[in-house]
Amino acid sequence: MAEMKSPREHREDALPFIRYEKDRERRIATITFDRQDRGNAPTIGMRMLYGDYVHRANVDDEVKVLVIRSEGADFGTGADIDEHGDMYLNPKEGESFLPDLEIGLDEDVAWPPAGSFRHLHNLTDHYIKAGAGVRPLQEFKKISIVEAKGYCYGWHFYQCGDADLLIASDDALFGHPAFRYAGWGPRMWTWLETMGYRKFSEMLFTGRPFTAAEMDQTGFINSVVPRDRLEAEVDKYADACSRSRPVDVVVAQKTFLETYKQYRGEYLGSKLTGWLEGMLPMMKPDRETAVDLGGDAFDGGIAKAVKNNDRSYPPEWRLSRKGREAKE
Repeated sequence: MAEMKSPREHREDALPFIRYEKDRERRIATITFDRQDRGNAPTIGMRMLYGDYVHRANVDDEVKVLVIRSEGADFGTGADIDEHGDMYLNPKEGESFLPDLEIGLDEDVAWPPAGSFRHLHNLTDHYIKAGAGVRPLQEFKKISIVEAKGYCYGWHFYQCGDADLLIASDDALFGHPAFRYAGWGPRMWTWLETMGYRKFSEMLFTGRPFTAAEMDQTGFINSVVPRDRLEAEVDKYADACSRSRPVDVVVAQKTFLETYKQYRGEYLGSKLTGWLEGMLPMMKPDRETAVDLGGDAFDGGIAKAVKNNDRSYPPEWRLSRKGREAKE
C-alpha cells in the first residue's frame, strides 16, 4: 500500500505524468500519458487530472477535438495495482479509499468497515462518475479520438471503448487482465456493445487479449496502420474532424449519440458493473492455484505471479509480448 495522500497531493504528484496541450488554431486539444517506466499506468492523481482535463476541454470554446495518446511503446497497461495493494480483498487497519473519492484524510469521514458491502462498493460505484477519471469520455460532448498502440489494457481499454474514434497501430493488443484476476471490468457494457456478444464473451471468459486485426473485424477500430504511420493517421482524422461542422453542431450530434447510448443502457451498464465489482470479496476461489486480486497470491511479487499465471495459457493467448513470442 502506498503512503496515504490527500487528493491535492495525488494531483500534484501526477503532474509530470499527464499533460494537456491545445492547438487553438485547429481547435484540437491533446492529453498525453507519460509514465513510461510503469507502462503509463495511471495513478489516483493521474485519473483525477484526466477527468479534470476532459472536463476542461468539454467547456473550452477553443476545443472541438480531443486526442488521447501516450508516449513510449504502449498506450498503457492499466491502473497501477501497487497503489492499492490488496486493499480490495485484504484491507489493513487504517486503510481506506477516501482519497479516490476526493475526501481528505483530515476530514471527519469514517470509511465503512472491511467486510461490509460498502467498503468496496463506495469505490466501485464512484468509478462510474465522469469525475473519477474512468468514463469521462462518455459524457464528453465534443469529438474524442484515442491513439492506441502496444498494450491497451485495463483502464486504457476503457478509454479505447469510450472514445468516438479509435485509431490503432497494427501491434496493438486489447483486453483487461482483471478478467483473469477478478472477473470483470467497469466498462463491460461498452465492450459488449462495440465488440458484439460472441467476441466479448470470448475475451471475458478466456481472459485473452485481442489483436488490432481481430478488434478491427468486430468494428471496434476505425483505422489500423503500421506503428510508424500512427501519429500521422491520428492527425489526419483529428484535422478532418476539426474542419467539419461548427462546435455547436458537434455538441448537438454528440447529444443525439449520448441519448442513444443511454437508451441502450450505457450508464445502467456502468451502475450494474459497479454493483458487481463491490461484491469481489464474496467471490471464493474454486481451486488452490487460483490467482486473485488479493490474499497471498502476489506475495512473491505481482510481476512474477502474473508472469507465472500467463505461462499456463497458450502463447497466442498470453498478455505479455514476450510470453506471446515464446516457442514451446
